[in-house]
Amino acid sequence: MSKRNGQAEPPGPALSRREFLAGTAALLASGTGTALAQSPAPDDARAIAREATIYGFPMIDNYRIQHSYFVDRGSPEFKAPWNTLVNNARVYTPDDKAIQTPNSDTPYSYVGADLRAEPLVFTVPAVEKGRYYALQFIDMYTFDFAYVGSRATGNGAGSYLLAGPRWQGRKPKGIKSVIRCETDLAFVLYRTQLFDPADIEKVKAIQAGYKVEPLSQFLGRPAPAAAPAIAFAKPLAPEQERNSLEAFGLLNFLLQFCPTHPSERALMARFAKIGIGPGKPFDANALVPEMRAALQQGMADGWKAFAEFKETQLDTGKKTSADGFGTRAFLKNDYMQRMSAAILGIYGNSKDEAIYPAYFLDSGKQKLEGANRYTLRFPPGQLPPVNAFWSLTMYEMPASLLYANALNRYLINSPMLPKLKRDADGGITLYIQNESPGAEREANWLPAPKGPFFAAMRLYWPKPAALTGKWKAPSIARVS
Repeated sequence: MSKRNGQAEPPGPALSRREFLAGTAALLASGTGTALAQSPAPDDARAIAREATIYGFPMIDNYRIQHSYFVDRGSPEFKAPWNTLVNNARVYTPDDKAIQTPNSDTPYSYVGADLRAEPLVFTVPAVEKGRYYALQFIDMYTFDFAYVGSRATGNGAGSYLLAGPRWQGRKPKGIKSVIRCETDLAFVLYRTQLFDPADIEKVKAIQAGYKVEPLSQFLGRPAPAAAPAIAFAKPLAPEQERNSLEAFGLLNFLLQFCPTHPSERALMARFAKIGIGPGKPFDANALVPEMRAALQQGMADGWKAFAEFKETQLDTGKKTSADGFGTRAFLKNDYMQRMSAAILGIYGNSKDEAIYPAYFLDSGKQKLEGANRYTLRFPPGQLPPVNAFWSLTMYEMPASLLYANALNRYLINSPMLPKLKRDADGGITLYIQNESPGAEREANWLPAPKGPFFAAMRLYWPKPAALTGKWKAPSIARVS
């Protein structure tokens, strides 16, 4: 790899899906593609496709969201071009549909980071004591690889440098620390705590102090040559992500921006047996029928494995969100954990930043349905132990999106405590149901849809009692 001004040259231009197809035609004409389609044996190909489905889904779904945010200017979800900070001075509502299981506690800010040409510098202002904020750094695999904010770096002002895998420079003066990303593209998601609707102007003032700029601009130096324009592939619709073999072609497109990690060299060699690899052409229609069927079956096997994992591990509480989000080192390349985390709450935080006790079943181990009425009670002194704040949010199934209701109430959180009614003993009972529990209880009512739903608790900056299990989230009880 050549260098310019001490920096690695950006990689060559990425391939579009159209170029993939053209490349596949050339391979088939030479006989190479045909040989690949006939090897390995179908059973082995099916097993590899299962692995690749579990491995690749988080990347593919991550790309669907980022494409709508930073590429597709015609998308209702479009935020801004790459390397441009955009602030959203409101919380999420049911109209926000790109991200499943969104938080509706904190206004977001966003940066889609293209790190191929040079690093970016993220500058944050001083934030008042007692107000939580965080910058979550997420790579193309969906690993949470770094944080800046109240818990990680404090509420003081500072500048932090985000560098891609090909940058070889040193920490410049004025930079508090260098944050390394192992992929060329990244997503930085800001959360700024909103105490109540009247607090929004203070949030806007904080957001106005956030700044993102290329390293050359920060240093007052000429910019390096721009990286080649990316011919962005068209993302798959959510249903296609689950059943279309085009997912493997899209995975190949994305792997171009992900230098192979040493721990995955053997895995990539295995994937190569079915045509998966950085920038490789992939045309499912060119496969012999037996191989195509094997890959389709392998994809279905991957989704069946997830369903079994959810039923036996997540629904039973054996595994929680604390197990599914974090760095590569924390997850130890557990791809099923990564897949389940992306499906149920993509961009969730690492456990030190937030944990998410999720409710899919009631205390009787039955699925939650809006036809029933439920309560969730916090005994006296047993509110979620946090350094920042907690919330309980309602999600309509199967989309895992916020539920539109007449109160426009999508959650109950700790800033609402002064308005919640206490039980006779000082505890708090929340009423979770479709119809109002009555005027005297409506302050504690979390509206539920008429059909299936689940609820997610969020503990931001959890205290040790929550992390160690000393404190346990109360169950949701069905009211007979």
